[in-house]
Amino acid sequence: MLMPRFGATIRTSMRQCAAMRNIPSMARAATPLASALLSKRWNSTEELANPDAADVRRLDRLRNIGISAHIDSGKTTVTERILYYTGRIKEIHEVRGRDNVGATMDWMELEREKGITIQSAATYAQWGETNLNIIDTPGHVDFTIEVERALRVLDGAVLVLCSVSGVQSQTITVDRQMRRYDVPRISFINKMDRAGANPKRIIEQIRTKLKIPAAALQVPIGAEDAFEGVVDILSNQAIYNRGARGEDIVYGKVPEHLVEAVSEAREELVAMLAEVDDEIGEMFIEDTEPTVEQLHDAVRRATIARKFTPVLMGSAIKDKGIQALLDAVVRYMPKSTEVQNTMLDIKNNEKEVDVVPYSNQPFVGLAFKLEEGKYGQLTYIRVYQGRLEKGQFAYHVKSGKKVKIARLARMHSNSMEDIDSVGAGEICALFGIDCASGDTFTDGSTQYSMSTMFVPDPVISLSLTPKEKNASNFSKALNRFQKEDPTFRVHIDEESNQTIISGMGELHLDIYVERMRREYNVDCVTGKPQVAFRETASVKATFSYTHKKQTGGAGQFGRVEGYIEPIESGEHADKPQEFVNRVMGGTIPAQYISACQKGFMDGMREGFMVGHPIVGVRMVLEDGAAHSVDSSELAFRLATFYAFSEAFKATKPRILEPIMTVEVSAPIEFQGNVLGTINKRKGIIVDTESQEDYCSVVAEVPLNNMFGYSTELRSGTQGKGEFSMEYKRHAPVYPEVQEELIKEHQKKMAEKK
Repeated sequence: MLMPRFGATIRTSMRQCAAMRNIPSMARAATPLASALLSKRWNSTEELANPDAADVRRLDRLRNIGISAHIDSGKTTVTERILYYTGRIKEIHEVRGRDNVGATMDWMELEREKGITIQSAATYAQWGETNLNIIDTPGHVDFTIEVERALRVLDGAVLVLCSVSGVQSQTITVDRQMRRYDVPRISFINKMDRAGANPKRIIEQIRTKLKIPAAALQVPIGAEDAFEGVVDILSNQAIYNRGARGEDIVYGKVPEHLVEAVSEAREELVAMLAEVDDEIGEMFIEDTEPTVEQLHDAVRRATIARKFTPVLMGSAIKDKGIQALLDAVVRYMPKSTEVQNTMLDIKNNEKEVDVVPYSNQPFVGLAFKLEEGKYGQLTYIRVYQGRLEKGQFAYHVKSGKKVKIARLARMHSNSMEDIDSVGAGEICALFGIDCASGDTFTDGSTQYSMSTMFVPDPVISLSLTPKEKNASNFSKALNRFQKEDPTFRVHIDEESNQTIISGMGELHLDIYVERMRREYNVDCVTGKPQVAFRETASVKATFSYTHKKQTGGAGQFGRVEGYIEPIESGEHADKPQEFVNRVMGGTIPAQYISACQKGFMDGMREGFMVGHPIVGVRMVLEDGAAHSVDSSELAFRLATFYAFSEAFKATKPRILEPIMTVEVSAPIEFQGNVLGTINKRKGIIVDTESQEDYCSVVAEVPLNNMFGYSTELRSGTQGKGEFSMEYKRHAPVYPEVQEELIKEHQKKMAEKK
């Protein structure tokens, strides 16, 4: 905790800053709301829309939130308690329950068997007068697209952290996703009943690892087995959960032994808010004590502006702290009218247009998730503006098709409630609509399109063969899975004629193979996992190539000159390749330049060492020659392809392999074993951390060396170790590994001949 003299230091520093800027006190006091509204995504458009008063009241009482975290932090358990305390379910069931029921939001049979969330699940609830649309997301990195598309359509999130493990690899990924879509968050430290619980350390990790100011709004009463409840720092009240399932809230005085700790925590909160909120900063400088309401308002402003995250704590499994979390969601999370989303006006050269989030506007909605239900394709839609009604027609912006909304439903996990209409800011589901994830729908009066979500590239592939040759459901299943999940890719290998599936990890692909067996009765045999290698150039190489072919009639002629060079890391990092035309004087006619670019792309598609795509190469076309009769698009396309293939071999090409960030946690006595397993797999240790009886190791390991690691870790730690991994980057393989991969590829090619 910050000691009083720390607050004094900040106060002195802030006085100096204010004096230097010479800003009048009255002017600065008026700035907090304005500074929050200057943020890119947060604004109010009520004056422009002239909305109906009833619609404004509805939107004031609406929150769209997601529950996100690292795997096994307790997201689904938290969501189960939220549903119970809001009255949506009558009984609580656990993720790994013994009653063969399982948590409400983990409705898939596979989820209940494995005890993990595989698909995000949407539900709605009511807390007091506030309606909540809630999406529970997976924590495993293999299903990161589910988090990606949920955060794309949500206005706020609860970031759940384990009181022992704290900020882990997937926590950092989720943090990055929240920043990508400008989503503010409340942090909830769960599992306060667990041995080794240390909320102070977790708050410090939020500040240092996630790089966001954070402060506790609560002080725990006891910890581990002695965890009883929390003290609310702002109201200065102890909060206890009583009753069979913690449904009764009992308020009491602050325990004597915690009075000083609560006082220090309040001072720390005020000092932290003074750094991110102008109003509290001004009061802090003037030694004025803020009121409880002023602190609540400051926490809300700073949270919505994404300058701060309030931290709450509890134990979902012990039914403690969830009601206070719900109160914080209502109080600190933004209304959908406070979120400034933008659309692209297709008729006006894709100019950005602000969403006006009220129901009296033309309808615009985004399909963010698809699911195959018993009544056909289920399409989840976030209504950004306007109203969607049963029986009305909507227009699919990409295809221009007109579709009738035959059925409209509000989802509760895998069950649903039919509704007649939904207004702006709501999340609903449609049936029988043919579309893809990320498509926009309108009422036809506008040509607006919402920006889609970020989709990461797959990192692992498997060959897949059905056991029965005439498995009619095989292609049907693959088509459905591709439509549902943009990170699941399927292609046919041209050489082997095998079906290759690609995804985010071994578990990701295993789940789809298992779903194929259960849902479509198609048993498949999988081949050895294939890593998504890449090839790249390491030095510059020039080319001068003439393609000539003479037949009976018109021949083929095309000459190209220039050079290829590696694209430096960080330079055009978003471009895996680049084609630059520097031809002067028309030596290559303009109509053939696009053919040259296609030839370059043909060469990049498949490398010349191990047959994987080439990345990070720039081709600069400087000169060439054409023939008035024999030159054609085909001639220049082939000339460029052959020129590239020759030049690439002279660039000292290298093979790149995916490097994964691997985080391993195990009891401290197995730390040596863990480090040994990582070193054996040529991993580089990035960070190690010891926490009383547990250790955490972060390393960067080639994906090709990670197969079978799960079994080795379990056997080396008596089943107590666990790990997660996430794609970091592609990096060159060792020279001896490159030689081995090339020999293996040549052998495979020879066998095919």
